[in-house]
Amino acid sequence: MGSHPLPVPVTAAGREGLAALLDRPDRAVVGVDFDGTLADIVPDPDQARAHPGAVPALSALGPRLRSLAVITGRPAEVAVRYGGFADSGAPANLVVLGLYGAERWDASSRTVRAPEPHPGIAAVRSELPGVLEANGAWQGTWTEDKGRAVAVHTRRTEDPQAAFDQLRAPLHALAERHGLIVEPGRLVLELRPPGMDKGVALLEYVRETSAGAVLYAGDDLGDLAAFAAVERLRKEGVPGLLVCSGSTEVTELAERADVVVDGPAGVVALLEALAEAVAR
Repeated sequence: MGSHPLPVPVTAAGREGLAALLDRPDRAVVGVDFDGTLADIVPDPDQARAHPGAVPALSALGPRLRSLAVITGRPAEVAVRYGGFADSGAPANLVVLGLYGAERWDASSRTVRAPEPHPGIAAVRSELPGVLEANGAWQGTWTEDKGRAVAVHTRRTEDPQAAFDQLRAPLHALAERHGLIVEPGRLVLELRPPGMDKGVALLEYVRETSAGAVLYAGDDLGDLAAFAAVERLRKEGVPGLLVCSGSTEVTELAERADVVVDGPAGVVALLEALAEAVAR
């Protein structure tokens, strides 16, 4: 691990958030998204793996923090496997909040806790093939069954954005019929139960741990809710730092961030720099 300079946040609130984290790391929660933040975005989501430096960086930083939370739309167990978080290197205070917080895995017990699936998921699962066919889903459209959610990916199609745009309205209608919502992401539309998003998950976790500072890093539209949660916590007096894992695909996040880094490699470098800074 080389020496990394800490970035200077572009906002006063971000500088305050970073200062609070460095001053009392034992009271801070660091939250990170998985895909696009710890792992590079790849055409086949099943091939996504955490950046090779991610677990070592989390392991260096984790013991000095109150907690580390990976907050993801993936099932917790999948994120743990693709992240390599069950390996001996992961710190004991790491939690993975999967399916937007509906599931929780923690490194100390190595078990997943989860409620019963929403009944609308089973209905959507059976109706989805017909809806896709009726709306001329493009060749290469791919459905991912997450157990408590169903995602439709268009990244492998000939014109991913056009395929995505074409499916938005029919998938919204399908979700609505069964009491679900649609969460759009980077060329993916996810049908899932309402009431859970990364913002709710982060807010509840920060309150549960009584954190005195929070950092959140993300890259996608689904991370906007977590950014909003940090902004809300700041208003309540909890300093926070917003980090965007730089993507040309989602500019809204970069515009709201205090720090923009260059994808997962940049996130890992930031985690390493924080570990070095708090060790000093």
